Amino acid sequence: MSGKNKNKPKKSPLEQPPKNMRSKFNFYWIYAALALLLVFMWVNNWETATKEINWGELREMLANQHIEKIIVVNTETAEIFIKKDSLKLEKYKDLKGYSGHRSTPQFKHTIGSYDSFKEDVKEAQTDLEEPVYLINENRKKWGDALGWIFPMMLLIVAWLVIMRMMARGSGGGHIFNIGKSKAQLFDKDTTVSINFNDVAGLEEAKIEVMEIVEFLKHPEKYRELGGKIPKGALLVGPPGTGKTLLAKAVAGEAKVPFFSISGSEFVEMFVGVGASRVRDLFKQAKEKSPCIIFIDEIDAIGRARGRNPITGSNDERENTLNQLLTEMDGFSSNAGVIILAATNRADILDRALLRAGRFDRQIHVELPDLEERLAIFKVHVRDLKMEPEIDLIFLARQTPGFSGADIANVCNEAALIAARKGKKQIERQDFLDAIDRIVAGLEKRSKFISPQEKKVIAFHEAGHASISWLLEYAHPLVKVTIIPRGKSLGAAWYLPEERQITTFEQLFDEMTAALGGRAAESLIFGKVSTGALNDLEKVTKQAYAMVTYFGLNEKLGNISYYDSTGQSEYMLNRPYSERTAQIIDEEVSAMVRNAYERALKILTENKDKLTQLAELLLKNEVIFREDVESIFGKRPFEEPLHFIGDTQSTDNPETASGNEKE
Repeated sequence: MSGKNKNKPKKSPLEQPPKNMRSKFNFYWIYAALALLLVFMWVNNWETATKEINWGELREMLANQHIEKIIVVNTETAEIFIKKDSLKLEKYKDLKGYSGHRSTPQFKHTIGSYDSFKEDVKEAQTDLEEPVYLINENRKKWGDALGWIFPMMLLIVAWLVIMRMMARGSGGGHIFNIGKSKAQLFDKDTTVSINFNDVAGLEEAKIEVMEIVEFLKHPEKYRELGGKIPKGALLVGPPGTGKTLLAKAVAGEAKVPFFSISGSEFVEMFVGVGASRVRDLFKQAKEKSPCIIFIDEIDAIGRARGRNPITGSNDERENTLNQLLTEMDGFSSNAGVIILAATNRADILDRALLRAGRFDRQIHVELPDLEERLAIFKVHVRDLKMEPEIDLIFLARQTPGFSGADIANVCNEAALIAARKGKKQIERQDFLDAIDRIVAGLEKRSKFISPQEKKVIAFHEAGHASISWLLEYAHPLVKVTIIPRGKSLGAAWYLPEERQITTFEQLFDEMTAALGGRAAESLIFGKVSTGALNDLEKVTKQAYAMVTYFGLNEKLGNISYYDSTGQSEYMLNRPYSERTAQIIDEEVSAMVRNAYERALKILTENKDKLTQLAELLLKNEVIFREDVESIFGKRPFEEPLHFIGDTQSTDNPETASGNEKE
């Protein structure tokens, strides 16, 4: 090695390009080469685009001895070359681009018959001392070759472009990478900043997944007792409850390689791609074990096999599922690879996927209760600039049935509303307006409603408010408005009691309150309108559920036709006879009729108070709990108290905070 090379400083590893970058072939060079080929062909065609002349002009050139030579190509075309001295003549000055190019003809003449053309040329030069003789050449035409080469090239380019686009979506730059896994890897170089402190509520779920994290950090504590780490944990719960957020927290806490992928990314239009990606994913995971694989929305590939009679039992999704089952717990072991998965459709998953040894644990992530909603509010208001006296407990009580995603949306919407009004801080009313907007939609004060329609809406909403105030188990009122919101012309907000189980009396009181709007219309105006569509839909579904699911009907008895396995989704016949179906219809109709007559009777007994409440609603457009109390007096039933620390949550929560749309 020379001294010059010895003194030359070496590049640091950071300055040197990665190996895959140094040897990577740029696919666009193929496109550039094809483009250059087309340009060359076009230029070549332009250069050979000589001027066509007739026999009279050619005979004149022969007579004047301006022609240097004539080349007959394939006995079809005569190429005429003009002498260099003759090109200086006035008649040839219009020729451009040919001076100095002796291999390019200046003119050409199309030959009809070669023998006749030869005789004509010879006759035209009879008296000349230096005649021009014909030179014959056989050439291969570009056009003939391109007639089959160019279409083939177009097909190849189109195929390469399509494969390129598909490979781009398959996580690689080469067409053969389409079977590679598209999982996103989080390791020491790409860390996740979210931890368990960012996940409010979900205490039981966090305990379950924290044990997995603890095993990865300190495995010897469990191995000393002969314990084995769970192979998989399935997060189950409604949308927006924080399943994916919990998985992100596991990635941030575990400090081990974390593969994240969606179930839909295994599915592709090509047969066998899904199974290939599953194999590649677990191959990468084994190389980096111990590690965690998180599959979001696993129901995209984990649906029970053989339930769909249309597509058959041997489709691409089932092949992908079979490969996943084999990789999770098959003949070969996956020591050190833990599977986390999330879904909100656990009822349709294949039983083989849910068995012990694959998903040893099912962690239920439910809608948050009062205490958990308060904790979620505390997390999402950390970065908000709001008034210090805002009571977060009050906001938690105003959002029953809200998921964590809904609460995050409330906080963000409150900030947007405050900014729209030019405020420096977020106030309590901004949060209430945000809840109203999320529940019922945007206010439409400009929407035209006739005075008669407005009166009907006011009595309808007053009927709901009156019945809910006078019945023991109906939800207590929060606010009623006749200002149009979203698709509704009026709305009422209630505060449902958070409970685990529900009795017949409680459900029947809710049905009666829901029919209070139509009963008020019938009592005051003697006719009903279509505004009770939402009420009738809810009451009908609830009545059918009470009869066919919950066994709350005396005539039908303690029978439930509810199928928790989801297999009834593909059944063409009902699980009961025609006679039983008739009994169900009769009992549902009788139950709804009794609830309606009960609501009509209560409103008849309190008609004066109903009228006062409706007139107040017409005047103010919005009334609150205090206004109802001033007309009806104190609620005759003691309302349930909500204490921070309760763990109750409703079976079927009012997702719209007790909203009633008309």
